[in-house]
Amino acid sequence: MNHEVSPADYKDLVLFLATAGIVAPLFKRLRINPILGFLLAGVILGPFGLGRLIGVAPWLDYVTVDNPDEIGQLAEFGVVFLLFMIGLELSWERLRLLRKYVFGLGAAQVIGCSLALGAVAMMLGQTPVAALAIGSALTLSSTAIAVPVLAERKRLHAEGGRATFSVLLFQDLAVAPILITLAILGRGHGEFDARGLLALLPAALGLGVIVLVGRLALRPMMRSVAKAKSEEMFMAACLLVIISAGLVSSLSGLSMALGAFVAGVLLAETEYRHEVEVKIEPFKGLLLSLFFVSLGIRLDLSLLVASPVLVLGTAVGLVAVKAAMVFGLGKLFGLSNRASGEAALALAAGGEFAFVLLANAMDAEVVEPAIGQAVLVAATLTMFLIPVLTGVGARLGRKAPAETTEAPDGVDLSVEEPKGRVLVVGFGRVGRLVGEMLDRHDLPWIAIDRDPRLVEQGRRAGHRVYFGDAARVELLERCGLDHARAVVVTMDGPEAAEAVVEAARGHRPDLTIVARARDARHAARLYELGATDAVPETIEASLQLSEAVLVDIGVPMGLVIASIHERRDEYRKVLNRPDALGGRRRRLRDAG
Repeated sequence: MNHEVSPADYKDLVLFLATAGIVAPLFKRLRINPILGFLLAGVILGPFGLGRLIGVAPWLDYVTVDNPDEIGQLAEFGVVFLLFMIGLELSWERLRLLRKYVFGLGAAQVIGCSLALGAVAMMLGQTPVAALAIGSALTLSSTAIAVPVLAERKRLHAEGGRATFSVLLFQDLAVAPILITLAILGRGHGEFDARGLLALLPAALGLGVIVLVGRLALRPMMRSVAKAKSEEMFMAACLLVIISAGLVSSLSGLSMALGAFVAGVLLAETEYRHEVEVKIEPFKGLLLSLFFVSLGIRLDLSLLVASPVLVLGTAVGLVAVKAAMVFGLGKLFGLSNRASGEAALALAAGGEFAFVLLANAMDAEVVEPAIGQAVLVAATLTMFLIPVLTGVGARLGRKAPAETTEAPDGVDLSVEEPKGRVLVVGFGRVGRLVGEMLDRHDLPWIAIDRDPRLVEQGRRAGHRVYFGDAARVELLERCGLDHARAVVVTMDGPEAAEAVVEAARGHRPDLTIVARARDARHAARLYELGATDAVPETIEASLQLSEAVLVDIGVPMGLVIASIHERRDEYRKVLNRPDALGGRRRRLRDAG
């Protein structure tokens, strides 16, 4: 059966792709978070933007979105993938270590700000239930905007940045309970119905299924897919995990995003964590961009003109109340004045989950649509201020005297790998020996390998070994390349070793890179690609044989060792000379 393709069927998709292709590069060049550009683009392309002018200029129909609801359904996966990636940054052990700040400071912020903002809403005439819904929605800040801004300004490891991340993490964890509460209130038409608590039973069962299946089946499944050595199959497995966990969560009465988050936390415990992050990042980025475009499409900024006092007053009050509350709580939990101020400014604005929570509250008839829309416009206006507020907070935090990178009570709140590690690429016979020698000198290290069998063996021995292709700089970054002390490339494949050296040197010109070489020619190639030191197997074997025979026939050990070191230095000088290429090739032929 033939189906005629109409360009109009794909207009919304083409508009979004064109927006992504224009907004992201433009805003990055302007050093503005692209998410703000997607919000603005959604407002312009939506029915409340250019759509209002179609009657005057019909041609504008070609550059406006016709079906915002269809885009919204797909865009919800952006939040699902975002929470999955947040889960990957964590683990049960890390959550335990961060419990004071995540479940202490974070919980105090969510509860305190919800009550404070809810009290203000009640003073303005809202019912207690509606006030609680509005306060809970506005309490949540923007993880998608604040964290990248903090990372760009290199503030995630600072005291205020770590506190900000901890609060944002608890806010993300709190989304699901708030959604359940709103669902219970919705069943009671805005009144609390204790029987609605029965909805928690299938929710708990669904989460239990995700955790149980994840614990038992996740690692074996990923190992099986990794052994197939297929990029496509590995990506398909990642998508299967996210969507399956999301569907189980949704069927049990929770949000898909919560199920994806739990799946991410479970995968964070495995050796496939960093490879999964690299595979999913493009999907998350694209779908999250679509999510913010869809948010902009639904915003009616005419409310700003119709009710400027309500909208602007809500925006100003939101920033003031949250900033004051976070500052006070920060001081209560032992943060310095400057760190408390930095966290307060970074968390003062609204966030993306306000749209999710208020949409549910309006659908459940807990919040009146007119009030909900006005609050959403106010929250959006504050989101545009996040880069400015975070920038002011960063400058404030940098002025702190003798600031250290250690959190109070010695707790490391960062989400990155510890600084100063050595990255060992390849964990076969040579890589294991390098790791053992690093352990003898108490030097921290992690290893990367593409062979699931070697990765599993390393894990069983208690080593931090991750599965993945280290030739991709994205994976090296996930493993801590930015703060690595050195990279040791032990792979026996010449082309694979060259790709890793080239990727690492291109990202870190100052990095120490030591690579295993097949022979002298291969060593010369590695030096050209930027290796600090290359060790040819053939030459090292020859030197060790020479050392053994000289010692065995009676030459004094000291003379032998001195001559071996001298000869090794001569080889290195030959291999690493930048000039006299013709002579070097001739000497390499003689040497190898």
